[in-house]
Amino acid sequence: MDEIENNEIRTESVDFSFGELLSLHKAGEIVIRPEYQRLFRWTNEQRSRLIESILLKLPIPPIFLIEGDKGVLELIDGLQRTSSVLQFMDHLAINEPELVLTGCDILPALNGMRFDGFSTSIRLGLKRTPIRAIIIKKSGNDHVKYEMFKRLNTGGSLLAPQEIRNCSCRMISGGAEFYAQIQSLATDQAFKDATARIPLPDREQRADEELVLRFFAVENYRAQFSGNVREWLDNFMEETLFQKIARPIEGQRFRTFFIFVAKKFGDGAFSRWRDGAAQGRLAPAYFEAVVGALSKRFSEIENKTPDSLRHILAEAFEDPLFKEATGPGANSKSKMEQRILVVSKHFFP
Repeated sequence: MDEIENNEIRTESVDFSFGELLSLHKAGEIVIRPEYQRLFRWTNEQRSRLIESILLKLPIPPIFLIEGDKGVLELIDGLQRTSSVLQFMDHLAINEPELVLTGCDILPALNGMRFDGFSTSIRLGLKRTPIRAIIIKKSGNDHVKYEMFKRLNTGGSLLAPQEIRNCSCRMISGGAEFYAQIQSLATDQAFKDATARIPLPDREQRADEELVLRFFAVENYRAQFSGNVREWLDNFMEETLFQKIARPIEGQRFRTFFIFVAKKFGDGAFSRWRDGAAQGRLAPAYFEAVVGALSKRFSEIENKTPDSLRHILAEAFEDPLFKEATGPGANSKSKMEQRILVVSKHFFP
């Protein structure tokens, strides 16, 4: 019972009007961070239908905010709903284009309307519409707050795993700084060149940042892989944040490795090869194999020419044992180790 009481999240429920949220946002007393979630995953139609629902007095799911050290509140869940309404009322406040309603099917007369086009009574009614806000107090246990956000993913379009990590790690002291390192490394030019084959939709869901995390997980947490990539990366980040793994993020070595990769392989180090050339999108299983095989030994082959290294890589990826480890059941510890071993043997016979 003591453990339950000690881990209780202290919360406060407040009803804010949308007008109050807008004023508090302008005053910097509520922070709406687009880096938590992609600011507008919703389409114009989805945003417009939310406005339509509010005007119809339909219930709105609550939003969640977390209290910072100085009492400033940060929105951690409900960004799509809040941002849609604020954009409609005052698009300049969140640096977005003016929202013109479209796709409203219950009240089709709303289509084509702007906020300023409504009567004063309707504008005031929208501003005065309340939304329940759950405020998580700063005194809460970091680990509990972290787990809480992972389970909060409610409303709007579902977040991708790395988007949830981006949000949830900020519940932990030092988590924002940790994730800033991940984001900084994801913008490294050599890394961007080497991973240019990430599809755009995946990149929009932070696949590049997930690859940075995966790089360090392969180096520092490979033994703990049990077949579920999402859980493996979650656990690696959690153990890092809760200081169970000492100094796993070594930025300079990361940058040096990807300078090597970009110079020698271009954007083809982590894709399938056919007829001597890289083909198709970046494959995470290939990324793990190359990182696991080369990241700590690439200095031994730095003097080899790009052509010779690309030839070796193509042979490794065409090796029947490598192909066997990338087929059905590839997400197992034994198959990951087999992929890494095959690539290692080709480069370091």
